[in-house]
Amino acid sequence: MVSVNKPRLGYEVPAQIGMAEADVETPALVINLDAFERNLRKMRDIAKAHGVALRAHAKAHKSAGVAHQQMKIGGAHGFCCQKVSEAEALVNEGIDDILISNQIVAPAKIDRLMQLAKRATLRVCVDDLRNVKDLSTSAQTHDVTLGCLVEIDVGAGRCGANPGAAAGRIASGIDAAQNLRFDGLQAYHGPAQHFPQAAKREAAFAEMLDKVKATIADIKTRGLDCAIISGAGTGTFEMEAASGIYTELQAGTYCFMDAAYMGVRTQDDQPAVPFENALFVASTIMSAARSGTVICDAGHKSHAVDSGLPLLFDADGARYVACNDEHGMIDDPKGVLDLHDRIRLIPGHCDPTCNLHDYLIGVRNGVVETVWPVTARGKLL
Repeated sequence: MVSVNKPRLGYEVPAQIGMAEADVETPALVINLDAFERNLRKMRDIAKAHGVALRAHAKAHKSAGVAHQQMKIGGAHGFCCQKVSEAEALVNEGIDDILISNQIVAPAKIDRLMQLAKRATLRVCVDDLRNVKDLSTSAQTHDVTLGCLVEIDVGAGRCGANPGAAAGRIASGIDAAQNLRFDGLQAYHGPAQHFPQAAKREAAFAEMLDKVKATIADIKTRGLDCAIISGAGTGTFEMEAASGIYTELQAGTYCFMDAAYMGVRTQDDQPAVPFENALFVASTIMSAARSGTVICDAGHKSHAVDSGLPLLFDADGARYVACNDEHGMIDDPKGVLDLHDRIRLIPGHCDPTCNLHDYLIGVRNGVVETVWPVTARGKLL
């Protein structure tokens, strides 16, 4: 298991292997390793049952230590990254099969992409023929062959070519370009992952699947095959897995879960995402000066609030209701929390929360078992 060798307790590293969880400096990101490993096995088994591959999205955790466990325990065959620098950080730690599930267009970044392609199996997403030309020119200069997926807009309204003929023309352009290889399609609907109503998610998926099928049909008329159909996230992955169309899943948050995904429901208003909360912001009550309110040491510099405030884990009616830079305000009408008490917060959005921390502290049975660096923290280029 990848871990920090003899980390120093204090300002640099919040925990030391072998210490009690209760002694971890806060605020800190803590992983319940038992729950984490159950999540990995559950995703592995679902993917295997449907005959699809798992290309886990590393932007959820940005940690080589977590990625190695996703391969060892969870059956991941490769990973997605969003940025070249993120991929570089993981390749440096032995992760050797990466899809940049994003467009890379700046010349300096394309150059780094090609250098990285000499060290790992690398693919990138494309949605513009002008980008095809630039990638091909650089790939020839570096004497590498780069795999490319045509990204299509399946409903997110973000990146992606129009489905059908527009995407087909890009596929043909990739196939004709020197030192590029057309590998298939990127078809990911980000907003659909968080549609709370099952009917809305299912309708979005049906529309998405029609667009994917139409694009595959157009590409086949051009004499090309789509070996890879990649997409899916934690909120819809079971639909993509069962579609008979998708070949690999790009879910990321499944390994940790967060509060936002807890709001995704089934038709009968049950949790729709079959994973456990495994990632927490450990925090300490630093003030209990007023009745009914306590203050913890984890504000929005400790957890992202773009998807809502964190939830308290197992806190008997106490609620995290507001935050500023370094403080979290907690309503505690029953008076269950007091000065020095330790709490666990379920972050609203795990991806940017991980990017706020240097380390992930893995605990089992109340003891720190591993300390994983957030390898690609701040890697935005």
